[in-house]
Amino acid sequence: MNKVELFIPCFIDQLYPETAFNTIKILERAGCEVIYNTEQTCCGQPAYNAGFWDDAKVIGQKFLNDFSEEHPIVSPSASCTGMVREGYDDLFTNSTDHNRCRGIQRNIFELSDFLVNVLKKEYFGAELIGTAVYHDSCAALRECNIKEEPRRLLSHVGGLELVEMRDQETCCGFGGTFAVKFEGISTAMAEQKVKNALAVNADYIISTDASCLLQLQAYIDKHKLAIKTIHLVDVLTSGWANI
Repeated sequence: MNKVELFIPCFIDQLYPETAFNTIKILERAGCEVIYNTEQTCCGQPAYNAGFWDDAKVIGQKFLNDFSEEHPIVSPSASCTGMVREGYDDLFTNSTDHNRCRGIQRNIFELSDFLVNVLKKEYFGAELIGTAVYHDSCAALRECNIKEEPRRLLSHVGGLELVEMRDQETCCGFGGTFAVKFEGISTAMAEQKVKNALAVNADYIISTDASCLLQLQAYIDKHKLAIKTIHLVDVLTSGWANI
């Protein structure tokens, strides 16, 4: 049995705990033994993106101590995976943590990447009736080079029709602190993304990143629109009672 260490980002822990539990379910169904270190907190991305690199380094050092180089580290967040893989270069290159950091960077995977490319598993018996668009998060697409993996997983979900939408690879407008500093631009970008999904009659917007879904769902709720955001993990664990 494959042992994996689970990294649950702080905002999933606080806002989407069900997604965290579903990540464990999908990894166990894939044949993994899941190790969860309850001491874990954050990867340091908020501080890093805001320019507070000294603070980000302190949080990053804790992350390096909370996880090991012994097992794959799997996370239901391309954004946080990308931070560790890319952002940690700025924080730890040529530091005393350099070698340990490199080991962790080689070992961390976003969930869809791990399922498809490492475990070679794509079918989990999920079922979700409706039409969906997949939102390519900036981090998944540009930092983790993830594009086909989520689509391959979704292609095996019973009852789900996956369609492409206009400006498929355009940002949703979240961008961490960008959404706070530039609220007007951020909201307009979310509006465009949601309208593009509605234009193809989608029932769901699916993504690997809960932060993008938080941004889009806020716009949907404010305008009471007939569409729903849902994390990839929550789709892959839908309808299991039906099989």
